[in-house]
Amino acid sequence: MSEPSNRLGPTRLSYVPFHEATAETYQVLGFRSGLEIHQQLTTARKLFCRCPAGIYQHGDDFDAQLVRHMRPTLSELGEYDGTALMEFKTKKNITYRIRGETACTYDIDDTPPFPLNREALSIAIEIALLLDANIVGELHITRKQYLDGSIPTGFQRTAIVGIEGEIPLASHPVRIVQLSIEEDSCREVSDVGHERVYTTDRLGMPLIEMVTYPDMKTPYEVAEAANYLRFLARSTGKVNTGIGAARQDVNVSVEGGTRVEIKGVQHIRWIPRLTHNEAFRQNALLGLRDVLQARVPNTDGWMPKHTMIHGSLADRLRVQLRLDPKTDLVALSLPHFAGLLQTFTSPNRCFFDELSDRLKVIACMDKPNLTSPEHETLPISADLWSELSQEFEPDEQDSLILLWGPHTDMPTAVEAIEERCRWAFEGVPNETRKAQSDGTTIFERVLPGPDRMYPDTDSAPIPISEKMIDAAREKLPMFSISEAVAHMRAWRVPSDTYEFILRANLFESLCYLVQGVGLEPRFAGTLLGHVLRHCWFAHHASVERLTWLAEEVKSRSLSLDLLKSLSPLACSDPEADFDTLLGRLGYERHTEAEIRQCVEVVADCAEARSLPASKRFGFVMGRIRPSALGNVPLREVAGWVKEALR
Repeated sequence: MSEPSNRLGPTRLSYVPFHEATAETYQVLGFRSGLEIHQQLTTARKLFCRCPAGIYQHGDDFDAQLVRHMRPTLSELGEYDGTALMEFKTKKNITYRIRGETACTYDIDDTPPFPLNREALSIAIEIALLLDANIVGELHITRKQYLDGSIPTGFQRTAIVGIEGEIPLASHPVRIVQLSIEEDSCREVSDVGHERVYTTDRLGMPLIEMVTYPDMKTPYEVAEAANYLRFLARSTGKVNTGIGAARQDVNVSVEGGTRVEIKGVQHIRWIPRLTHNEAFRQNALLGLRDVLQARVPNTDGWMPKHTMIHGSLADRLRVQLRLDPKTDLVALSLPHFAGLLQTFTSPNRCFFDELSDRLKVIACMDKPNLTSPEHETLPISADLWSELSQEFEPDEQDSLILLWGPHTDMPTAVEAIEERCRWAFEGVPNETRKAQSDGTTIFERVLPGPDRMYPDTDSAPIPISEKMIDAAREKLPMFSISEAVAHMRAWRVPSDTYEFILRANLFESLCYLVQGVGLEPRFAGTLLGHVLRHCWFAHHASVERLTWLAEEVKSRSLSLDLLKSLSPLACSDPEADFDTLLGRLGYERHTEAEIRQCVEVVADCAEARSLPASKRFGFVMGRIRPSALGNVPLREVAGWVKEALR
C-alpha cells in the first residue's frame, strides 16, 4: 500500500506526508516523544570485570562458541514476563562467539561481579552534573531483565546515578528522568530463522543511559534533544565515538495510543521521519480499532478459524508458490476483517504487514510467509484462490489468509496472527519496533513488563560522597552546549559548522584558535567546521595538527588564506614539517608591491582585454592567486583586481 485508506472515517486525521506536516499536525495527533540515549564510556576496563574494553572482534575472530536457549521462569509474583514468553516461542538457538582476550567467566554468570569500575562511575557523575541532575547519595546496583539473548546471564547490571535533570531546547526545556550507568550488551552478528549469533567483545563495556520525559511535541524537537544529549556527553572527551558507540531508542505515543519504543535508530537524522511515521501508524491503528469495534460491539466471542490444507489443493498451491513439498499450508479466516488488511499504516505498509512481520519474528518464518488478495497481487492464479475460497467458504465480512511454513512453526504462526488481530480491537499494542532506513519501523518484540528490575544481591551499595561529586565537578568542560552555541552565534560562526564542531567536541579548540592564536572567529569556525571536517573524513585528521598549522602561519606573519590550502596537505602527511608543506604547495615569498604590479600587468595584458567583461575578473584572479596566496589576503587582492579592471 502506498496511499492511505479512507475507511478510517472522519474521526481520524488522514496521513500527512512528512514534508507537509506542521506543528499543528502533531498537536492534532497528540504527539509525545521521549528518548533513551545509550553512550559507551572510554575506560580501560569493563564495568564489572577486569577484561579490557574497546577491543573488537572481526569476522571469524573468536576462540570458542557457547550455545544457550532462553526459557521463561515464574517471577516472585507467580507471573511470566510477556517478552520472556515471546522469546521462548521463537525457539531460538543463541550462539555466543567468545574471544579469550575480551571475555571471562563473569560474562556467563559463572563468577560474581567485581566491584564497579570507579573510573566509569566518575565519568557518569560528570555527565549527570552536566544534565543538572541530582546525584544520588548511594548507588544501588540492580538487575534489569534482558530476554532477547543479548546478555548471556539474562539480565543487565545497572544503577541510577542522577535523577530529575534538564536540558534546554530552542523552544522549551526537556526534563531528564534519570542517568544510569550499566553494562553494554553483546553485538549481534546475525539473526536468521531459529539461529541468532552474538559476539561478546562489547559485552560488559561501561555505558550510560540518559532518559528523558516525553516532553518533545514534534519530531524535530526529538532530533534536537538527541543531538544535544550526544554533544553534551562528547563535551567531556570521555566517551567512545564511531558506529555502535552511541545508540538512541525513541518512545512515541499519540492521543489515545500507548508507548511504542523504536530501537536501533542508527542516525539521529532518521529520527524526524521515523517518529512522524510512527505517530501516523498509531493514528491509523486507532482508526482501525474504531471500525472493528463498530463491526463487533462485543469482542468476547470473536474467534478466527484456521484449517490445514491437504491433498491435491495443497500440492497445487505448493507448486505455484514454489514451496518445499513438506511445507505446511493453512487457511485462516478472520471474522469481520473484510477490507481491513489493506488499511494504510505507514508509507508502503499496511495492516497486513503487521501480521507478516510478527510471523518472521515470533515464528521465525522468512518472508514471504502469507498472502491475501486484499494486500497484493496474488502469487497464485485467481482460479486456484477461488477454489480455496469455495472450499473454506468464508463469510463476506471475513478476510481469508493463506500462510505457509515448516510444520513445527505453524502453531506458533497461527497463534501470533490471532493474537495480533485481537489486539487490533484495542488499538495500539505495547511493543518494541526496529527502525528502518526508509523511515518506517517493523515489529521487534513485546515491551518488557514493569517488574523487570530487581536488586542485585551480589553487589553492595556504593556511597557517593560530596568529595566524589566535587572532584567530578572540577573536570567539567568550560562551557555547556547551549553556552557554546550562544558564543558561536555571537561570533557569527556559520551555523552549518555547529553540528561538526559540537559532535567532534571542538568548541574549546575553536576558543583557542580565536583567543590563543588570534584568528578571526568566523574564519576559525569555518576552518574547523568546513576544512577540518573534510580532512577528518578523508585523512582521519587531528585538530592538534590543524592548530599547529595555524600557529605556524600566524607566527610567520603569512596570510591566513594559506591555511585552507595547507590543511589537506598537512593532514594527509602528519610527519611533514612546515617548510616541506610550503614547498609542496609551491609557495614563494612576494611583497605587496610586487603583487600589486603583477595585478596591473595581467589586467592590462592582451589576453585579458580580449575576454568579455564578465570573465576578466576570474581570469586575472586565477593568474595572480598562486603568487598572492600566503603573502597578501586574497580579499585585498580581489579589490586591487576590480580597481585595475575599472
